[in-house]
Amino acid sequence: MSAPATGAIALHGLTLGYDRHPAVHHLDGTIQPGALLALVGPNGAGKSTLLKGIIGEVPCLDGWIARPDLAGAIAYLPQSAEIDRGFPLRVLDLVAMGLWRHIGPWRRAAPYRDRLTEALAAVGLVGFEDRPIGTLSGGQFQRALFARLIVQDARVILLDEPFTGVDGRTSADLLRLIGAWHGQGRTIVAALHDLAQVRAHFPQTLLLAREPVAWGPTDRVLTPHNLARAQTLSEAWDEDAAICGRAGDGHAPSHAHSHGPAHDHTTHGHAQDHGHRDAP
Repeated sequence: MSAPATGAIALHGLTLGYDRHPAVHHLDGTIQPGALLALVGPNGAGKSTLLKGIIGEVPCLDGWIARPDLAGAIAYLPQSAEIDRGFPLRVLDLVAMGLWRHIGPWRRAAPYRDRLTEALAAVGLVGFEDRPIGTLSGGQFQRALFARLIVQDARVILLDEPFTGVDGRTSADLLRLIGAWHGQGRTIVAALHDLAQVRAHFPQTLLLAREPVAWGPTDRVLTPHNLARAQTLSEAWDEDAAICGRAGDGHAPSHAHSHGPAHDHTTHGHAQDHGHRDAP
């Protein structure tokens, strides 16, 4: 397979998981530079695992991820439930964490205060600089995290359920910010559960159910057939299944496992058929 374009993220026969148990498997495709891609699927479909795999937090059990020219250029926002809001930190200090790649962890952020306050202004948090993060509402805290992303100034932005637990106005404001990032040519990949939101704002979608169901234009991916198939695959998954190889790929299966009905890895709505054809 040819090398991916500069700034692309290529997934080659990718299986990600924990203790040799796959959480995402048999995934091939390329996230092209400048993509605005939604990850959708049932609960436990592997969306968070895929994002963590891209940043290297979850190991590849099989296959690999190619990220040419993206060292230090990927920003990741985990689910808000994974972030400790009890830490005694001011909003300005939280946003300043986005500068670490540029100035290191030990240099003072004071000379960059104008840049930090501009980021807070962009998310509607003017005047919140000295507020403890523990006093913020869910929407305000998410806005502060987006301000940190602004300061981080990354070419690739990965978002894990960024609108969970926030109000409609905050969601709309943050969606506009995502649209602006996309207009700047940044790559955005967001794990989402609101399909109406995905249809309205994300032109490309990857539908996961531990394995890829469909990857391509959103209106061709989010069909009733594909959504029903994703639900069926998710319900049939064997949590104790071990990693498997693919016939003909040179990898012997380490365990004959049942993780759903028989399938030929063919998706509906776009070419993502595990025949090593890259999705756009």
